[in-house]
Amino acid sequence: MGMSSLKLLKYVLFIFNLLFWVCGCCILGFGIYFLVQNTYGVLFRNLPFLTLGNILVIVGSIIMVVAFLGCMGSIKENKCLLMSFFVLLLIILLAEVTLAILLFVYEQKLNTLVAEGLNDSIQHYHSDNSTMKAWDFIQTQLQCCGVNGSSDWTSGPPSSCPSGADVQGCYNKAKSWFHSNFLYIGIITICVCVIQVLGMSFALTLNCQIDKTSQALGL
Repeated sequence: MGMSSLKLLKYVLFIFNLLFWVCGCCILGFGIYFLVQNTYGVLFRNLPFLTLGNILVIVGSIIMVVAFLGCMGSIKENKCLLMSFFVLLLIILLAEVTLAILLFVYEQKLNTLVAEGLNDSIQHYHSDNSTMKAWDFIQTQLQCCGVNGSSDWTSGPPSSCPSGADVQGCYNKAKSWFHSNFLYIGIITICVCVIQVLGMSFALTLNCQIDKTSQALGL
């Protein structure tokens, strides 16, 4: 691999990470907006940090940091930054695989915990404005009512509940949506993992090529 190939690989990795850095900025911006506006509220009272805004801020920040290391490491041909980029991507990939295994192994326990959290949350609908926002958003978007049905609302369903006798509970509606879109979720997950592996491969290849170029030039 000559100097021209090194430049090509360097700029491919730079553009690749620049695009992800911009995406990370957008995700972070949306997360901050949702935190400021508090549009979607808190659904699980025992996990108050588990909000859409917080998740987007964390994901956006991680993407920005990793992409920044990739951008600077490639354009500056800095081995330290490239290896930091590689190690962070590897840690994220291993964390994703571990999370997927845990979700598969403890699926039933997770379902039970989610159902319990939703049942606890619905009891505070009228006393907690943040919980009210979360339930109103979910019931409006999923066209569902309560956890298992409109009967969960002891004092009568709120206006965000759709009318009709055959309205599903939000818990079952969410599970049905997940199962019906499982193929697409799987494809997106695989694509993300492939992109991460490609990024790691590019970083290692560029790192090795920098060594070879330095040796050839006698540096």
